Amino acid sequence: MPFTLATWNINSVRLRAGLVEKLLTEEAPDVLCLQECKSPVAKIPHEIFAALGYTHMVARGEKGYNGVAILSKLPIEDVGDKDFADLGHARHVAARMDNGLTIHNFYVPAGGDVPDRDKNVKFGQKLDYVAGMRDWFASEKPQKAILVGDLNIAPLEDDVWDHKKMLKVISHTPVEVEALGEAQDAGAWVDVTRKDLHVGKLYSWWSYRAKDWDAADKGRRLDHVWATPDIANAAHGSRILRDARGWEKPSDHAPVFASFDL
Repeated sequence: MPFTLATWNINSVRLRAGLVEKLLTEEAPDVLCLQECKSPVAKIPHEIFAALGYTHMVARGEKGYNGVAILSKLPIEDVGDKDFADLGHARHVAARMDNGLTIHNFYVPAGGDVPDRDKNVKFGQKLDYVAGMRDWFASEKPQKAILVGDLNIAPLEDDVWDHKKMLKVISHTPVEVEALGEAQDAGAWVDVTRKDLHVGKLYSWWSYRAKDWDAADKGRRLDHVWATPDIANAAHGSRILRDARGWEKPSDHAPVFASFDL
């Protein structure tokens, strides 16, 4: 069956419910995974999305921080979550579709500002979280699964606006890139976005600090879509909806789409 999935760090689902509504109306993916919802699950405005046909939701939430949600037109079953690094944060949730496909939605810690775990607790937590992902994938090999989310790491040289300048900036440091690579390899995950869009600069995040984010274009590809090898070849189209970064009162992330024929 044709199947389209999108992932988007929304940076407050209640504040930007209208933008989610706009995306669902104009783009109509079968499934939308949101990160940084910043809301208890009970206060996510699901009724707005259900009115558009997204009657199914699996989510984990916190007041004011973190939070992940999977909205779906198709039936989905809640199959749990993981609290890597024992942070007590709502950063992962998984759902299974009727055809057996499991969708993992992740929001990896950003890691603070100093790329040194001895000087910055948040950076150590980020590395520990990704290591937890690696160990889980190694012990329970994922099958027929898609992993999406804001992984807060831009691994490739063309995933940042300037590779050399970014080597000491959190999200593109060698230790983070290596850690993410180990997690990806442990689950034999295929980077679907780069499989489809393998040439050239590609970004999904642009800082709020830029006066003109579009002209400056100092972006990073922090948002990812991965798939297990058994379904990676079913992927046949990926794109990043850059225009959404320019919507009124936007998130600093743009939605990433992937289509499959499952």
